[in-house]
Amino acid sequence: MAAKVPRNFRLLEELEKGEKGLGAEACSYGLADGDDLLMSNWNGTILGPPHSAHENRIYSVNLHCGPEYPDIPPTVQFTSKVNLPCVDRNGKVDLAKLPSLQLWKRDFTMETILLELRKFMSLPQHKKLPQPTEGSTYGIIN
Repeated sequence: MAAKVPRNFRLLEELEKGEKGLGAEACSYGLADGDDLLMSNWNGTILGPPHSAHENRIYSVNLHCGPEYPDIPPTVQFTSKVNLPCVDRNGKVDLAKLPSLQLWKRDFTMETILLELRKFMSLPQHKKLPQPTEGSTYGIIN
């Protein structure tokens, strides 16, 4: 049986990868507040996929890793307005509507979520959906 990496070690690994830009070029992420000792609140950015209504757009998201992360997925909320079936009217993401994230695995990371959201944007049934005015944002409700 493999050893279970503690939450803070896991988040430190993700922070290092995000800060050093070692992940995918299509997304980025980091702590929302460098003084957040629990490493709970994160900001993410997704570059809109090419050949879609999202092309040349930059989407911002907030991710919150609760005390049970990575056993339980973080909550994800767009701050940039976006029209996708997995995003409610307040910008909250329903991860269960993302096919590859329906069954959350401990190995998934915040980068996994950001990349899956980007992939979801580029699906044939979503890539031409009309989008809100570029630069518009949600009034964030926690």
